[in-house]
Amino acid sequence: MDPLALALVLTAAVAHASWNLLSKKAAHVDSLVFVWLVAAAGAVVWSPLFAGFLLVARPRVGWQDLAVIGVSTAIHLGYFVLLQRGYGSGDLSVVYPVARGTGPMLASLVAVLFLAERPSPVGIAGILLVGAGVFLMSGGVGQANLKGVAFGLVTGVFIAAYTVWDSRVVSAFAVAPILLNYLGEAGRAIALAPFVLRGRRRALVAPAWRAHRRTIVAAAVLAFVSYLLVLVAFTRAPVSLVAPAREISVLIAVVLGGRLLAEDGVRHRLAAAGVIVGGVVAIALS
Repeated sequence: MDPLALALVLTAAVAHASWNLLSKKAAHVDSLVFVWLVAAAGAVVWSPLFAGFLLVARPRVGWQDLAVIGVSTAIHLGYFVLLQRGYGSGDLSVVYPVARGTGPMLASLVAVLFLAERPSPVGIAGILLVGAGVFLMSGGVGQANLKGVAFGLVTGVFIAAYTVWDSRVVSAFAVAPILLNYLGEAGRAIALAPFVLRGRRRALVAPAWRAHRRTIVAAAVLAFVSYLLVLVAFTRAPVSLVAPAREISVLIAVVLGGRLLAEDGVRHRLAAAGVIVGGVVAIALS
């Protein structure tokens, strides 16, 4: 992999694990309210950068660009909501590794079952390793965290979808990464607004902001930076290399969960996470 692309991906991994830590700390907040606040904060915080990009680059945005960005926004919306609900049901060191590992595994299984692809023995071993890692993770958690494992598995479906789709948006469709990232933030905020600003959730917004505004803004900054770096890396290296390299964040998240959130069974979960990362790398090398 290009050295700059690798540096971008590793930096993104640290930022990604960090904003997930912040999301877990706010897991008691209504998931739609929190996801909306983070998206809205991101749209506000990054608006000067986006405006500067529009003035300098003057991109020509057509209906096709808006359509592919809209698909990406919908996928990411499902991802963020499911992930946040997962953090309400399980530990960071359980939900995060399962979600991040399931994405590459499912993408490979779909290719085998529906696209008639035949992975190499290394690829098959990688699929089995990820499955074994998820099994090991679920075997070392309590009943409450089993729900977290389930949410992690479903979230992995969305991770697989947006990884493949967004890599094509910035490469085949040549959409600028900052355009995709910013309009995705704004799109999520707009899409969730009717569900958050009406009914019982409306009364939850102000208290959530007052209690967690620093966490919300920090998560908005880190989430935007982490994915922008990955999107830029997609323009310099193939998704088959970028996607597994960023999964080092799995190990970082497990350590953060144990050290900063005092989650139990960190050694067991770190071992399971290591198996998952090994499987992802094997899939990438197949």
